[in-house]
Amino acid sequence: MKSIRLEKDSDNIVHLILDNPNASANVMDADFTDSLHEAVQQLQSDDFAGIILRSAKKTFFAGGDLKSLYAARREDAEAFFDNCQALKADLRWLETQGKPVVAAINGAALGGGWELALACHHRIAIDSRAVKIGLPEVTLGLLPGGGGCVRMPRLLGMQNSLPYLLEGKQVDAQRALDAGLIHQLAGDADELLAHARAFIRANSEESMQQPWDQPGYRMPGGDAKNPKNAQLLVVAPAMLKQKTQGCLPAPEAILATVVEGAQVDFDTATRIESRYFVELTCGQVAKNMIGTFWFGLNAIKAGASLPDTAREFLTARSGETAPVQKIGILGAGMMGAGIACACAGKGVDVVLKDVSLDAAEKGRDYTVRTLQKRVDRGRMDEAAMQAVLGRIHTTIDPADLQGCDLVIEAVFEDRNLKAQVTREAEAQLAGDAVFASNTSTLPITGLARAAERPQNFIGLHFFSPAEKMPLVEIICGEQTSDETLARAFAFVLQIGKTPIVVNDSRGFFTSRVFGCFTNEGIAMLGEGVHPATIENAAALAGFPVGPLAVSDEVSLTLMGRIRQQTVADFASEGKTAPSHPADAIVDRMLELGRAGKAAGAGFYTYPDSGKKHLWSGLAGEFPAAAQQPPLVDVKERLLFAMAVETLRCYDEDVLRSVRDANIGSIFGIGFPPWTGGALQYINQYGPQAFYARAQELAENYGERFAPPQSLQKLAESNGQLADANDE
Repeated sequence: MKSIRLEKDSDNIVHLILDNPNASANVMDADFTDSLHEAVQQLQSDDFAGIILRSAKKTFFAGGDLKSLYAARREDAEAFFDNCQALKADLRWLETQGKPVVAAINGAALGGGWELALACHHRIAIDSRAVKIGLPEVTLGLLPGGGGCVRMPRLLGMQNSLPYLLEGKQVDAQRALDAGLIHQLAGDADELLAHARAFIRANSEESMQQPWDQPGYRMPGGDAKNPKNAQLLVVAPAMLKQKTQGCLPAPEAILATVVEGAQVDFDTATRIESRYFVELTCGQVAKNMIGTFWFGLNAIKAGASLPDTAREFLTARSGETAPVQKIGILGAGMMGAGIACACAGKGVDVVLKDVSLDAAEKGRDYTVRTLQKRVDRGRMDEAAMQAVLGRIHTTIDPADLQGCDLVIEAVFEDRNLKAQVTREAEAQLAGDAVFASNTSTLPITGLARAAERPQNFIGLHFFSPAEKMPLVEIICGEQTSDETLARAFAFVLQIGKTPIVVNDSRGFFTSRVFGCFTNEGIAMLGEGVHPATIENAAALAGFPVGPLAVSDEVSLTLMGRIRQQTVADFASEGKTAPSHPADAIVDRMLELGRAGKAAGAGFYTYPDSGKKHLWSGLAGEFPAAAQQPPLVDVKERLLFAMAVETLRCYDEDVLRSVRDANIGSIFGIGFPPWTGGALQYINQYGPQAFYARAQELAENYGERFAPPQSLQKLAESNGQLADANDE
């Protein structure tokens, strides 16, 4: 079926109407490329005054067809390259045939959609929040392969185009106009079309050319040989390498495409772009990132991990008012304050309660400081800031919690304290109100024993800083009802976070697996691995922060308290808590008074001025061994420790899906994005190879690396870890 309709109006203007019959949005799939080619062939023998590209959908054009890109394999590379070039030939005809071509942008024009608009001589957009313009391909391990890496530098210059290409920067219509991406704004759809027709009527007698096709054209800011650009390009690769650590091939390929393409003619530059695009698309990293950040994330947000009854409840309530209009937060420390900031920023009224009004006000001040930074940077005005602050009510009175749809306790990891605040708050709530604990380790089923309505009790585990971190881990206790789960899930979406749903256990999923990362790094320090090697190996593996640095951030005191609570809980059941080689090192650091960043000293030293650095005293306390392990062992101990434990969580039904494991490991606990997540890391490593390597690490470094039996079965069958309804 055709994705483009051709209509000609009374002014002899051809309208190419983008209207994908197979989806709610226009995408660059096979139907589109076939339809575009057919349209170009028809227009080559037609007489017309000009061409308007416009959309019959709410958006202009969503981008590439990720299903076909995800399916591309190396054996298909030559045919894939030819298809890319054929599409570009049709786009090239549009901009070189001589008559004016206008892009009438009514909504989002992202990725391939923006590349389509770039092939037009004139670009007009409705001045609406619905309009987003940009090239987000890099976030999925790809580069803009429809001419974006060629036209953007020729339009804006090399330096000005790089934020859009390397960072996936997106702008609204007004900022696109200011940046020179579009030429004109319109107030509504009628004005958009009127402006487009007027431009063509005014220019139909001229031979229209793109700036880069005009005689004497020079790239804005100069090409790669310009001294200013040459200076940038000397340091840019090193800066990029420092940022990606070589784990993400797309940014490097984009930079190479821009630089190489700037030194040759247009058609040669497009071939260079196609080669890099095909290489990335057929590579494993793009598969990992598309599978997780597109298919997996969309499935999670659609509720794929919810039981049927919870999903039905969500669907039934979808047309009603916001799930939560008033929320109570118990504890105004860093976590409670961050949750309050996140909720108030999304229009939810917040009751922030602590044991003293001074403590509660300090929690509110956290939002003041956070929002003031946005105001100072021009990202928020003063009125919007005051509106958010007006939604946060501080109190010490439990009665102020009356009318709350949801209460989240965010007090210390102490079972008795949590029970006390649960009983106190629940007495003020309506019978259908949800009570949630932000505990990071304590089982929800046990905490729910303090509640009169355990079916309304659930875990909502935020990550610090709560206003920035994108993930919330929802933990179901044994008695948590599906309705409570559905309401908690809807609330997480309401405040702009990504929910994953897990079952109850000590540490749940994220804390349990995150602890493997920090413990493994600390254990290696105790073995005599140089601390700088540990931190650098983590960076080279793609982790955002090293295990020693992040342990300081979390606080060794908290790590010690969690272990003490675990020991006490096991003892109450007549059991012995498991130990880890890292325990002795943490204890020694606490004896030394080096509890972490908040205490001013930990594995790192935090000078009043200057950057933090590894504490020089580590050399005396934990001397480096004469024989250092191979760097690959240090990197893979961190990766494997987390991946193996994630697989155990999946085997034990703590995790409900592979996609929850992958999204949760990246968004919540910093597993390297290039892997696609902790379980996808096993897939891309190859289950057989992963199983053999895990056995080797277990023999050399400890039984904690021993692969579960499920991995042996997976290796024997040469299978993959995947959800039943995955792409």
